[in-house]
Amino acid sequence: MLVRALARLVVVGLWGGLVFCAQGVQAQQTPSRNWATVPRHSSGQAPDPRQHMDQAIVQVYAAPTYGWRGNFAVHPWIIYKREGQTAYTRYDVVGWRAPRVVQRNYAIPDGLWYGSLPELLVDHRGAGVETMIDRIEAAVASYPYADQYRSYPGPNSNTFLAHIGREVRALQLDLPSNAIGKDYRPLSNPVGVSPSGSGVHVSLLGLLGVSVGLQEGLELNVLGLNFGIDLNAPALRLPFVGRVGMRDTPAPNESARTDAGG
Repeated sequence: MLVRALARLVVVGLWGGLVFCAQGVQAQQTPSRNWATVPRHSSGQAPDPRQHMDQAIVQVYAAPTYGWRGNFAVHPWIIYKREGQTAYTRYDVVGWRAPRVVQRNYAIPDGLWYGSLPELLVDHRGAGVETMIDRIEAAVASYPYADQYRSYPGPNSNTFLAHIGREVRALQLDLPSNAIGKDYRPLSNPVGVSPSGSGVHVSLLGLLGVSVGLQEGLELNVLGLNFGIDLNAPALRLPFVGRVGMRDTPAPNESARTDAGG
């Protein structure tokens, strides 16, 4: 029964991906703006750091990648500020900045990613967030691929955020199914904690694997394409399109956990 259900998910996901790609090709037939001229202004989703100076905040965003790859994958990043600070710090991996791919304050905290509107994935505020920020900074410093980048199957920007999610479990980061690279693991270490920190993950270079966790539900990875079922907020997890079902909206967490790695 489970194999049959997953097979149906594969068929639905591939069909949806073909439709999505066809729409992307059609859209690309119209004149497009150069990467240097596309809008990268604030999306207005991050709380004003000056108005919230007395509050520690952590947020994670993801937006379609630039160009044709936006039909298949997303680019994520993390921002935070400590209590008393009036500006955010942003970290993400940017491939064209190699060999130093981990970038600090590369762009506006909640800005459009080369014209694409970001989606808010995580929002933690208040008590316990200072400790979370300490662990986030330690996770950034311990990222093992800080001088490496490969868009497929990884390590890439999604591998970076998945690493932070594993190291800071209280972040409760559930990267979408089209975050290609989040499942990347070296052959020398194929088994470990899932990217959300809430389950178990088995993967061979991000090309074949499975994740089972409270945040991810059940997710199967085949050649970097993820298919699964999320029971936390009921939805299908499909390649190309991400979630189909209830939106996993992150409500502001005013009392972040400090146990279990964050």
